Amino acid sequence: MSQFQTKVIKEYESKGYYVINLTRTNKQGIADLLCLKENEKPLFIECKEAKDTIKELQRYRAKEVLNYGCEHIFLKYITKKK
Repeated sequence: MSQFQTKVIKEYESKGYYVINLTRTNKQGIADLLCLKENEKPLFIECKEAKDTIKELQRYRAKEVLNYGCEHIFLKYITKKK
């Protein structure tokens, strides 16, 4: 798990979400995190490092979970130039 993922997990847990890291699943390309909160739609989060790109399979999986009534977001870590 990256430092960025850890930061995202802490942020969403502080907002009252129950966060699950989806490290190994039967679905390649599924988001990194699943965030659950009472009375809200399940939220899938794909965390991307600065140089990482969104793969076509990840876009496909995002559309799949949206079709099931869930939410999905891509978060990208952006570094500041020195």
